[in-house]
Amino acid sequence: MRQFMSGTRRVEFADFWMGDQFCSLVFTLSNLYFIPCTYTVGFDDWRQCTTSTKNWPVMFVVGTLPLTIRVVQSIKRYYDSRLVTHLVNGGKYGTGIVMYLFYFLWRHRTSYDGPFYALYIVTAILYSTYACTWDFLMDWSMLKTRAKYFLLRDEVLYTNHIPLYYFAIAYNALIRFAWVIYIPEKGPSFLLRTFIVGMLEMTRRWVWNFYRLENEHLGNMDQYRVTREVPLPYSLDELDIDMDEDAEAEAKKDAEDMDANSSS
Repeated sequence: MRQFMSGTRRVEFADFWMGDQFCSLVFTLSNLYFIPCTYTVGFDDWRQCTTSTKNWPVMFVVGTLPLTIRVVQSIKRYYDSRLVTHLVNGGKYGTGIVMYLFYFLWRHRTSYDGPFYALYIVTAILYSTYACTWDFLMDWSMLKTRAKYFLLRDEVLYTNHIPLYYFAIAYNALIRFAWVIYIPEKGPSFLLRTFIVGMLEMTRRWVWNFYRLENEHLGNMDQYRVTREVPLPYSLDELDIDMDEDAEAEAKKDAEDMDANSSS
């Protein structure tokens, strides 16, 4: 039964971990529609396949599909375990979906002074703060002020590269807010900006993976899911004493039985 539960947990973690990888591919996934559309209308009319057209909902649905899947997974985990933590995690992905909805609505209107522009900025700040906090506190188990390694945790695997932990914290927070590149109306083309943000997000996820997997491994060891020895609820010395006492009592009983048989 224990092996079954452990194996099930490993499969679940792999599913959720892969889901998180796809959550960093919103730019790539949303452009899956752009490629066949461009071939259909012709390369000279490629602007007919952007978010400014009436078909922007297709790009939104495809791009946010991983976030939607993670919301469903989080709700299912809450239903199975009744841990509110899973609902909080699902709320993070739900906030991301709302943010991207306002993003696509804003890009569809292409207006820098409309309500969708303001709503996008507000929800983007909320989502970035939400996700960054979850990264540090839950996925990495860091930012512990009283830990052995300040702002990290008591146990780390990369003990020879402690400064890289602080670099990862700063880099993760910085790229979580990389969307600010969209705010100025003037500057590089919007396609170039989205490409830059998409690439930066993939590098952030690459860094995130190291410390997420490290935290999972340390958690498994703490709960004896990855170990060859599990401490017993009693000491071996006490076990030896009990066995000796039982053996003496049994030998004494056998001797008494033999004396009783001899007398009869």
